[in-house]
Amino acid sequence: MAAVLGAGDGSVLSHSSAAALWQFLRPMSGDVHVTVGAAVHRARRPGVRIHRSRTLAPGDVTRRHGIAVTTPARTVNDIRGEVTPYLFRRALRQAELAGYRVPHIERVKRTRSDLELLFLSFCDEYDLPGPLVNHRLHGYRVDFFWPDARLAVETDSWEYHRGSVAFADDHERDLELRAHGITTRRYTGDQLEVAPQAVAADLKQVLGADS
Repeated sequence: MAAVLGAGDGSVLSHSSAAALWQFLRPMSGDVHVTVGAAVHRARRPGVRIHRSRTLAPGDVTRRHGIAVTTPARTVNDIRGEVTPYLFRRALRQAELAGYRVPHIERVKRTRSDLELLFLSFCDEYDLPGPLVNHRLHGYRVDFFWPDARLAVETDSWEYHRGSVAFADDHERDLELRAHGITTRRYTGDQLEVAPQAVAADLKQVLGADS
């Protein structure tokens, strides 16, 4: 509230600060993000990052807990590119679960590289040790591998793992790797977005990492 008031009339809470207010993301350390119109000039203030926008319309602004803030749709649009792909998808999913419409945000099918970025961002956020990526093991390529823990992780999506043949291949691979003393865990992109804490707890248990 103080950051918005301090930025002057026409200022609204925005970007990741707005996402935290809407409870799409956890509060982040660093500056509070505020957006003003492009023609508005404000002096820089410690702890406040001011964004000037030519496209900030009255329909993009509302109030929450008495604070002027960008709407859920505008907030999600603003944080695209500001936060990691993992956090962006989490914010988008939380907005949808809360019943907010974000019609101008296109849902894009996940690619393999998209899932890799999602998982690596997830590991970084939950302080998991960095894995080897696209590592070959006993004739198979696994998405992620921790040699010390003998743990392989596959990140699955419906687009890349549908059908009975793919299902059977996945389980044949898991059985072969198990014969070599390698544990396999499989997580979907949806699990990483909807239940990240449960996935993190499961991985930390296998890796022996601090919770």
